[in-house]
Amino acid sequence: MTIENLKKQNLILFEVVSGSKAFGLDTPTSDTDIKGVFYMPQDKFLGLEYIPQIANETNDFVYYEIGRYIELLLKNNPNILEILASPEDCILYKHPIMENLKLENFLSKLCKETFAGYALTQIKKARGLKKKIVQPIEKERKTILDFCYIIEQYHTIDLKSWLIEHHYTQENCGLVNIPHAKGLYGLFYNHENKHGYKGIEHKENSNNVSISSIPNGEKLEAYLYFNLETYSSYCKEYKEYWEWVSKRNEDRFSTNLSHGKNYDSKNMMHTIRLLESAERILSTGTLNVRVPNREELLAIKKGEKNYDELISKADEIMEGIMSIASMSILPDEPNRDLALETLLAIRKELYLKN
Repeated sequence: MTIENLKKQNLILFEVVSGSKAFGLDTPTSDTDIKGVFYMPQDKFLGLEYIPQIANETNDFVYYEIGRYIELLLKNNPNILEILASPEDCILYKHPIMENLKLENFLSKLCKETFAGYALTQIKKARGLKKKIVQPIEKERKTILDFCYIIEQYHTIDLKSWLIEHHYTQENCGLVNIPHAKGLYGLFYNHENKHGYKGIEHKENSNNVSISSIPNGEKLEAYLYFNLETYSSYCKEYKEYWEWVSKRNEDRFSTNLSHGKNYDSKNMMHTIRLLESAERILSTGTLNVRVPNREELLAIKKGEKNYDELISKADEIMEGIMSIASMSILPDEPNRDLALETLLAIRKELYLKN
């Protein structure tokens, strides 16, 4: 089932413009995000084809089945609450039955965890991007050989230099384990490799060094140390970095490079927005999606604030949230029984009329 199918069958219950345009943070280059709520055809709902969520390929348009939507409202999911609290000028369609869902029946102290928790994930993303900008990883992938060292008396020499110095090739090397010495190996060499040594790296992008069978009487050339932990960390970071490069939004990345602050300024803007939103929910008992400080938040998005300054601001808001939460008039969590009663009433009306 697709979004087009939902519309052709008149299954849409709620449809709103979300994201930056709803927040009042849109600019001429902003995308249009659409969120919505739907119900399933009765035969599919009662059968084996229940679908909780439908989205387009880019996830810019996302629609939730009414039961799933209420389930997420009960969890005080920020995106879901913001749909219900959409400004009037962002509502594209609203079925009369949606009047049964009242924002005040779902707002609770859970937002202290959900909004703040989501904000912390944005900080993590911003920090992650900062590392990627400051410490880019070369496209040419390092190999096991770059993490191997030869022990010479009281110091080490990197394996590649040692091989060049001795006019050796890694393919003609044979390694054996040294008992009770993790990462340490005995290294043997045969110029013609008549013993069939496997080399140090037997296959490209191997996960570990190769072990060979060494005949008795062969001369030990050196002891080799392989730093497996550092190599594994590098492989993980390499994969994550180049996957990020392939998927990143180049315009957004260029913005982050141009302001020179070395962090994802859009993520940091949403961090502050989410935290301020949680603070207002707890202090006022309601949720206003449209922000009162557009220019301040857009200045953060443009990279006009220092990263450490923003982290300090986030910490300060978090302290305020903890203090306000203890005095908030909101319930600890939404009334689950009332939500279930509402959902049943909605579904009965939708299906019994057919």
